[in-house]
Amino acid sequence: MAILSNALGTALRLVVQTGADAAGNPVLKNRSYNRVKPGAGDQAVYDAAVALAGLQQYPLQAVERVDQRSLVQAP
Repeated sequence: MAILSNALGTALRLVVQTGADAAGNPVLKNRSYNRVKPGAGDQAVYDAAVALAGLQQYPLQAVERVDQRSLVQAP
């Protein structure tokens, strides 16, 4: 049987470095922004992340796009 995929939502996650621990390893924190349009292109999402990162106190380490989808069996 075929499976159908339905978009539920998309979020943007910025991973920022807030400091270092006693061993010198980076301490990372996530900053999440919900309600991103699921149809938004990857370049547009990345550009928005870079713009938001410019407003952050901490340096940007990674940009993550989180897509949620439901899977249902086709009738």
